Amino acid sequence: MITIEGLHKHFGGFHAVDGASMKISEGSITGLIGPNGAGKTTLFNVIAGVLRPTAGRVFMKGEDITGLPPHDLFHKGVLRTFQIAHEFSSMSVRENLMMVPGNQSGETLWNTWFGRARIAQEEAELLKKADQVLEFLTIDHLKDEKAGNLSGGQKKLLELGRTMMVDAKIVFLDEVGAGVNRTLLNTIADAILRLNKERGYTFVVIEHDMDFIGRLCDPVICMAEGKVLAEGTLDEIKANELVIEAYLGTGLKNKVIEETGA
Repeated sequence: MITIEGLHKHFGGFHAVDGASMKISEGSITGLIGPNGAGKTTLFNVIAGVLRPTAGRVFMKGEDITGLPPHDLFHKGVLRTFQIAHEFSSMSVRENLMMVPGNQSGETLWNTWFGRARIAQEEAELLKKADQVLEFLTIDHLKDEKAGNLSGGQKKLLELGRTMMVDAKIVFLDEVGAGVNRTLLNTIADAILRLNKERGYTFVVIEHDMDFIGRLCDPVICMAEGKVLAEGTLDEIKANELVIEAYLGTGLKNKVIEETGA
């Protein structure tokens, strides 16, 4: 689904992404791991159009999407979530979901005057879909709660729910487990697996929790210093000497297994 060829992103003399190349298969849940500063989030930002690459190309099913702005990628089904959730805090959970689809009739002044019936019909359909999404994510009891009052894990579920309000093809999840308790993290993992198996979503997941990665992801790609070091199953990655050096600066395999398995 996604092919990345020789991607670079430089900030002055700092090479945040330094010639990274990889392929993301359609229907997969790919894990992206690596030590802090490896360039993982910058890579996401370049793919998602938040940053323009210094060099290199990004393709989606053969189409060159390099440098396209986020709103164009959104309409192609390329979505991402953030390490820190971005919600409309004063709006309800349900309203946050209903805001997602673009080109709604109520966005134009003309329709607010002369297209009220169409607006009402669209809103009824969005309301129904939002409630279905919340039920799928098992947070329908929070539909009328202000989004700003949610816990960190509930906000991550809400972000995942926003991807379900449109025709998502591939979703980039940036540290979806950060600050989330184990119970909610299991709920998030269950939702990702169901979306993958039942609706065909492709996911790429940045995460430091190796139990989470091990449950969801195959393959796993490891980055360090802006480069791709290794790709394989989680067990293969844990045993890779280059990965061990990147995490610890030492060749002691038992230490990296303990470090990444925590």
